[in-house]
Amino acid sequence: MQKRIFWIGLSFVLASSLNVNAQYAKQDSVYKRWFIGTSLFVLLGNFDTENPPNFAQLNIGYRITGRDVITVAPKTWKYAWPNGIHPFLNKAYKKPEEKFPGYIREYGITASYTRFLWKGLYAQLDVMPTWQVFVNDHGKKMTDGFQIFNSYRVGYHIKLFKDKFFFQPSICMTHRAYHTQLPDGFKQLDDKWSKFIFPEPGLNIGFNL
Repeated sequence: MQKRIFWIGLSFVLASSLNVNAQYAKQDSVYKRWFIGTSLFVLLGNFDTENPPNFAQLNIGYRITGRDVITVAPKTWKYAWPNGIHPFLNKAYKKPEEKFPGYIREYGITASYTRFLWKGLYAQLDVMPTWQVFVNDHGKKMTDGFQIFNSYRVGYHIKLFKDKFFFQPSICMTHRAYHTQLPDGFKQLDDKWSKFIFPEPGLNIGFNL
């Protein structure tokens, strides 16, 4: 199921490169400054019956200019396998021997800067500090932690329904730039895997206010 979602997302990204609708050009005197949205791709992951992330995210964005955008996004999710295992391209994901002795629940706020490069093509930097709660297999809290999770993203902005809505397929590299020490049992599994993951698809949707 997850591999299927990944390839669907990748297909959207490649197809969107053919779109020639411009972003918000300098000559546009009126366009909506504010928008809200979420990640459609990760929301679909909530239907996973084996490792549902119980994910929630709200993007709140502001267009400083037609080409410069800032966004903040509070979010929360949980996971039971190391973040360094690619969930779509690595067969180790969901193997019982790689599973944490419990799970990690995270609460974070992403700060993003987006720069439009040409028409709808954009590059984006996401920096997300997160508070981590480590829970064992019996549902008991073990300890807390902290992580800084970055994403380096390239995507395409597609206007929908006379620019009332938009769709942003993207591809990114994720980077666990810093985290405090994980508790015993979690650390040994996490240390086996890279701090980087590439490629990961994104499917953001939004509504212009």
